[in-house]
Amino acid sequence: MKQFFKFMFASMLGTFITIMLASILSMVIFFGMLSAIIDGSSDGSKRNMVKIEDNSILHLTLNKPIKDRTSNNPFENFDFGSMESKNGLGLDKIIASIEKAKTDAKIKGIYLDVTSIPAGMATLEEIRAALVDFKKSKKWIISYSEIYTQSSYYVASVADKICVNPAGIVEHRGLSSELMFFKNALEKLEVEMQIIRHGKFKSAVEPYMLEKMSDANREQYQLILNTAWGSMIKEVSKSRGISVEKLNELADNMTIQDAKIAKAEGLVDETYFKDEVLDLLRKKLKIEADEDIPSIALNKYAKTLKPKKKGKKDSKLDEKQIAIIYAAGGIESGKSKNGSMGSETISKAIREARLDENVKAIVLRVNSPGGSALASDVMWREVVLAKKAKPVIVSMGDVAASGGYYIACAADKIVADEKTITGSIGVFGVIPNAQGLMNNKLGITFDRVKTNEHADLMSVFKPLTAQERDIIQIGVEKIYDDFITKVAEGRGMTKEQVDSIGQGRVWMGLDALAIGLVDEIGGLDKAIEIAKKSAKLDDYQLVAYPKLKDPFEELMEELEINIQSKVLGSVLGDEQKYYKKLQSVTTQSGIMARMPFDIELH
Repeated sequence: MKQFFKFMFASMLGTFITIMLASILSMVIFFGMLSAIIDGSSDGSKRNMVKIEDNSILHLTLNKPIKDRTSNNPFENFDFGSMESKNGLGLDKIIASIEKAKTDAKIKGIYLDVTSIPAGMATLEEIRAALVDFKKSKKWIISYSEIYTQSSYYVASVADKICVNPAGIVEHRGLSSELMFFKNALEKLEVEMQIIRHGKFKSAVEPYMLEKMSDANREQYQLILNTAWGSMIKEVSKSRGISVEKLNELADNMTIQDAKIAKAEGLVDETYFKDEVLDLLRKKLKIEADEDIPSIALNKYAKTLKPKKKGKKDSKLDEKQIAIIYAAGGIESGKSKNGSMGSETISKAIREARLDENVKAIVLRVNSPGGSALASDVMWREVVLAKKAKPVIVSMGDVAASGGYYIACAADKIVADEKTITGSIGVFGVIPNAQGLMNNKLGITFDRVKTNEHADLMSVFKPLTAQERDIIQIGVEKIYDDFITKVAEGRGMTKEQVDSIGQGRVWMGLDALAIGLVDEIGGLDKAIEIAKKSAKLDDYQLVAYPKLKDPFEELMEELEINIQSKVLGSVLGDEQKYYKKLQSVTTQSGIMARMPFDIELH
């Protein structure tokens, strides 16, 4: 009988697994077919399936997270609970679509339908710059929202006419940043975060050792916020004809309490209901009041884009390529995964571009807060080798700090947006000691045997000895010295100069330009233009690296990420970001070159 039940349950388990695998396979086939139907084939026929009517508007919502590069994976950010895709266009396709619309005779204007744009400050800056360039065509931009957050208003401020719902809100209060400190909680749990660092500004570890910001950290935070806010209101002032002093006064006094006041103070042009905005669009298109408005959504319009080529029709563009290497995410050893930047993946991409005779220049697009110092060094080496073979230009995105700056410093030129967060030239290590938690809170004890004095150095269930702490400190100092040496060599500075602006200090793009950490202010297009001139190219074709993964290879990975995200989201809501931050620091290994904090714009 015992054997009977064993075999019966084994059979049931096998059947269950088979059904699950069959269901997943069916789902893969279904979504693959669906993707093929929607997007068409890879030979470009999908562009023929998107119809753009004459006298149309381009409808921009920008309500999904914006990465540097658009994914070709239909399962990325797919919510298998709601069966909806949460995947948005990357910055590359957004900019390219706006650029195409500028000269597209069928597109008469842009309708900005924005509330909150989930993107970093530099990304917002590049989108806004593309819209400013679009207006040079003499085409119009109309913006409408029920609620303008500060990020969406910054982008919308370029519009010819800004409309807000009569009961709506325009946020205008300035920028702030709030940090969470875990020191007291860790003490209650009897967990000691053993911290070894170089750089008084290297504040990634402060939440685990202090109850509030250090003076040095407060100083750098204040400079970053002041620079970012100053840059934002300077552009808004230029677009809206309101002085910087007035904009600051409105923010200080919290004057903008409702839509009516926002209009009276000149931040918006009209307090319109949605139907009135639609009527305005019809007037712009010169169509009757009862006619449907010809429009095309940004994600559909992006499907009409062709591979970017600049040159004469008879030129051999396949032999004149500029490679864009997208290096995004926290830096880890190994292959890129789950939004991280793997040193093996990026090193291979740089190497392939270096060895390809058709690639005449490389643009390394860095969007990373840093991570593993070792992994950063591995990628730095490939940049050095590539620079000997052909021009290498770095384009910095929202953040290129610490390890992100490490891999950038050897380039021929570095281009950053005004609001790029960069620098953070510093190093730290964290080894948790959970002995008190295990012994005193949970009643768990440990004993060990070892062959040598420091064989158990990395155990998280015992404190470091004074000698062990000194050993790790020496390692941190060596890596820091190596870091500033490489920056000095790459930037044509002395080690002393780099150290004076290093120490883990973070800078905005504008400030980084002034102290020599970057060469020019601009976005990806600026970096491409510099690469073109450096390689002496009249004609060129853009090619992207690393090669995108096959969507089906990522299916299981995406399923796992979705499940984790669902659980965290249901328990922690928006506060899950703090858990992830704590998890990222307490689970990291080795010595880190990572930015000390994250900044979000609301």
